[in-house]
Amino acid sequence: MSVESLFPRLEPLLPKVQKPIQYVGGELNSTVKDWDEATVRWALMYPDAYEVGLPNQGVQILYEILNELPDTMAERTYAVWPDLEALMRAEGVPQFTVDAHRPVRAFDLLGVSFSTELGYTNLLTALDLAGIPLHAVDRTDDDPIVLAGGHAAFNPEPIADFLDAAVLGDGEQIAIAISEVIREWKNEGEPGGRDGVLLRLAETGGVYVPKFYDVEYLPDGRIKRVVPNRPGVPSRVFKHTVMDLDEWPYPKKPLVPLAETVHERFSVEIFRGCTRGCRFCQAGMITRPVRERSITVIGDMVANGIKESGFNEVGLLSLSSADHSEIAEVAKGLADRYEGTNTSLSLPSTRVDAFNIDLANEFSRNGRRSGLTFAPEGGSERMRKVINKMVTEEDLIRTVTTAYTQGWRQVKLYFMCGLPTEEDIDVLGIADLAKKVIKAGREATGSRDIRCTVSIGGFVPKPHTPFQWAAQCDHETVDRRLRELRNSLRNDKQYGKAIGFRYHDGKPSIVEGLLSRGDRRVGAVIKAVWADGGRFDGWSEHFSYERWMKSAAEVGVDVDWFTIREREEHEVLPWDHLDAGLDREWLWQDWQDAVNDVEVEDCRWTPCYDCGVCPTMGTEIQIGPTGRKLLPLTVV
Repeated sequence: MSVESLFPRLEPLLPKVQKPIQYVGGELNSTVKDWDEATVRWALMYPDAYEVGLPNQGVQILYEILNELPDTMAERTYAVWPDLEALMRAEGVPQFTVDAHRPVRAFDLLGVSFSTELGYTNLLTALDLAGIPLHAVDRTDDDPIVLAGGHAAFNPEPIADFLDAAVLGDGEQIAIAISEVIREWKNEGEPGGRDGVLLRLAETGGVYVPKFYDVEYLPDGRIKRVVPNRPGVPSRVFKHTVMDLDEWPYPKKPLVPLAETVHERFSVEIFRGCTRGCRFCQAGMITRPVRERSITVIGDMVANGIKESGFNEVGLLSLSSADHSEIAEVAKGLADRYEGTNTSLSLPSTRVDAFNIDLANEFSRNGRRSGLTFAPEGGSERMRKVINKMVTEEDLIRTVTTAYTQGWRQVKLYFMCGLPTEEDIDVLGIADLAKKVIKAGREATGSRDIRCTVSIGGFVPKPHTPFQWAAQCDHETVDRRLRELRNSLRNDKQYGKAIGFRYHDGKPSIVEGLLSRGDRRVGAVIKAVWADGGRFDGWSEHFSYERWMKSAAEVGVDVDWFTIREREEHEVLPWDHLDAGLDREWLWQDWQDAVNDVEVEDCRWTPCYDCGVCPTMGTEIQIGPTGRKLLPLTVV
């Protein structure tokens, strides 16, 4: 039976809200399929505002792949701002998709992609607006299966009560497999109802269904064990990894936003995974092994993306894009191909030790020269050893000096505060480093027109990293160190005015730490915060630390216990039954190496150091060079 569009009821509300265009849909390359011709229907959600959610590559890729299937459809939904939320509640308009404005509750699945834990309260808003019970246990056969993915889904325990299922890792193949399970189940007459299909998904070993696992606790509050509570459900759930990225050259038809968004460019992921081994970096750990796209497929994707979207900026994305084994050939080939056009190329993610000026010049050949961003992460040599960021002070000075002499005038340096074993002197070292950068730039260019911006974020220990056992630094210490650093920069008459300073205070990091390493008991905090008006916690103007602390106290959750407490080696961690491929003993040894300032090489270029990913997954690192060339486009 067809589902009616909600737009006639939504449209009268739009003149009363800010940025109404974000709710109207109809973007170039969006897809609206006939409801009755689809057997499996997905609503895909990025739990943030349209301007943040639309550029998200994960959602765009799944949207396109699912809509290519003949009897499957996918539409998108985003978090609505509080002004529209209030009007929707007053007028009884439920959560809708932007493609055809269909009610989210009518779909078979609501797939939610979490890049960050601070989107959890937005999920509850969407569920409530849709008329879907917040708790999975209260849902009926009329409600969609609520399924989480994305990096934050590698520990879905804090939102386990609100989820029907979660998947770990790459979504391309598992989304198709889940669609097949739903299709078969529906064609067979939906045997067993909701639990029947969830059991089918769980039995595959690649979909985590929280309700099929019981968590037992020790008297001191730590977890005793997590065990399946019914036959056929595996004790561990494994992540999914697409091994040949060339077979999945998506997005082929990138969505072009109607409203202004945070990124307005066509992005090509040139490789996936990272083995640099930065101990703080969850993304690098959970996306192993490295899998490169070939130079020719990258070229084809760029050409097709520009043709299909009209974007005039192309970003070559990965966790460390300059580490692609053929990056020089990629850069020169693309620069040759688009020289003299209005198409600009960018390499948003560059390591200090992988950067070279020839590469930078290729990407700025069309005359667009934005600032360069580097991430030393730690302010002292010792801290960079602790976090395994193998960048020396000499590396950084040499790199930025070369950039200044080649015409760049603005460099941004990113650091973290609150890292394990950090002391005051390590943070103050950031000021010394920034001053040396300005000094070297002035000396090399003979100009005082040199700028450096220092940007600092609070460190949050993440699951599936060597720092998953670490005590998080309390926000008072972080804020004090940041004040001292700011004063050191401001009070320097010689260099202070040339150095910009941006930082996030320590309070949001504590909340993120609670959500990133929490267990199922933290769900009560999330619900209490949401009930108290918590929305858009990733936005500083909406975030309230006091609301989170008050809610935690009300439900009896000790925030310090989840954040600033160091874990013991054999403590059962909330995510231990969710397998990212990493060997737990290797992670623990790397944590011990961190405490002892021991660095570990990148296993792409050195012998394997046994992190566990390749043997666990029956694979190996995939890198070039392919030796192929990127030919100029033929004019037809």
